[in-house]
Amino acid sequence: MCKQKNIGALSGIKVIDLTRVLSGPFCTMLLADMGAEVIKIEPPKGDNVRNQGDMVNGYSSYFAQFNRNKKSVILDLYVESEKDILRSLLSDSDVVVENFKAGVFDKMGFDYDTLKFINPKLISASVNGFGSKGEMSDRPAFDFIAQALSGFMSLNGTEESGPMRAAMPISDLVAGLYCAFGIVCALQSRIKTGKGQKVESSLTSSLISMMAYLSSESFVTGKAPKKSGNNHPILAPYGIFKTSDGEIAVAPASDKFCRIFLECIDLTNLLENELYKNNSNRMKNRDSLNEIVNKRMISETSDFWIKKLNKAGCPAAKIVSLPEALNSQLIQDNEMVINSNGPKGRQIKMTGFPVKLSDTPSKLYRSPPLLGEHTKEILKTIKNNMEN
Repeated sequence: MCKQKNIGALSGIKVIDLTRVLSGPFCTMLLADMGAEVIKIEPPKGDNVRNQGDMVNGYSSYFAQFNRNKKSVILDLYVESEKDILRSLLSDSDVVVENFKAGVFDKMGFDYDTLKFINPKLISASVNGFGSKGEMSDRPAFDFIAQALSGFMSLNGTEESGPMRAAMPISDLVAGLYCAFGIVCALQSRIKTGKGQKVESSLTSSLISMMAYLSSESFVTGKAPKKSGNNHPILAPYGIFKTSDGEIAVAPASDKFCRIFLECIDLTNLLENELYKNNSNRMKNRDSLNEIVNKRMISETSDFWIKKLNKAGCPAAKIVSLPEALNSQLIQDNEMVINSNGPKGRQIKMTGFPVKLSDTPSKLYRSPPLLGEHTKEILKTIKNNMEN
């Protein structure tokens, strides 16, 4: 199994990971990638994700993606003696992370007052569906439900398609990212105060925070923004346009870039037309504008337009499949695909580290653990600590 010297930015930080499936494991993986020692506590049957997704010799690539750089310890937290082991671990840790339904960790005997008694410096972090307050806090939550309740789903797709979900579990990932950010903030605060604190993120709140100018528009007008599909909600022309051999994405993000775009496709005369002279008018007449642009761009190939537009400073690119993206030069240049050892030496590919630190970079310190792989090691450490 892969094991490198830990020089990460969070080396020396011990995290007890009680999370499962995706939002929590993504959070703790980010901490582990930055060098934290993450001890993943699993029930005897393991994280449910160990049996989901594509399998490599009985080993889940889904599990591997979100649980690299961690140790695995089996504890049955329905057994009091094993809760004692958890208490011992918490007494000597910096962070505990859980993504149970709000209130469940409290009912298990680990409410925040108890955690402060066990370890006043402990940072207690949770990822849940709807926050820990209000009538919905104890409801079960999944990404699909969060996308529906946050308004996110209502804005995707077109008027013809109706609401559409994002392909990836976006609320799980954003909530996990925010939780990791909150933990790092709490660690920094602890340097000054000497005290731990609670950190919480939720799937719905995380998506609400990502609404950007769409929420700003809704605050002002009181209305729901219209679905715009691949068009931009507040800019035109902007979107996917046809070429002689396919389609390309073009993103003229201001009046300046709009003029550059139209110059490149020899349609600057449109700016003299009352229908298209400014962005407000172009938005009102976007369908006819897009039709004119498509008729012009279909005369040349995708490569022709991409080269011409990018040379002029207007962002444009092909629309590639995920396998094409993962094998592209761009992804290779940014080292965004890495290999980890799996069972029987089989290599498992996974996405790499998006945040680049020059002096304390993220690394693959440890391959994703087998279920309970580090139980004996951790229990032996606890025993030695008690004896000393």
